[in-house]
Amino acid sequence: MKRNLKTAGITVLAVAVLGAAAALVVRDQLDRHQRDLFSPRSFRRLACLGHMARADATVDHITLLRDFVAWEPRKLLKNRAKMILKRMEEQAQGAPAAG
Repeated sequence: MKRNLKTAGITVLAVAVLGAAAALVVRDQLDRHQRDLFSPRSFRRLACLGHMARADATVDHITLLRDFVAWEPRKLLKNRAKMILKRMEEQAQGAPAAG
């Protein structure tokens, strides 16, 4: 009985450590995607917009996309960002987003 309890305790501790490490990695990836939004490489900016399209509407995301739309020189990427921004603004206001 003691051995099973010890094994279960070690397993729970290991899972908690792995979960914390995974959370840190995910957070780092999210921060990196947001930094890539202003990358000099247009492909990275496009990939970041894909990530932002799946993100929830928050004040930070909306502000970031507004800055990006004002900064972006390429019309294709600017239009994509405007679509994402419109969806996020509608979602933040509580209106149903148009699919």
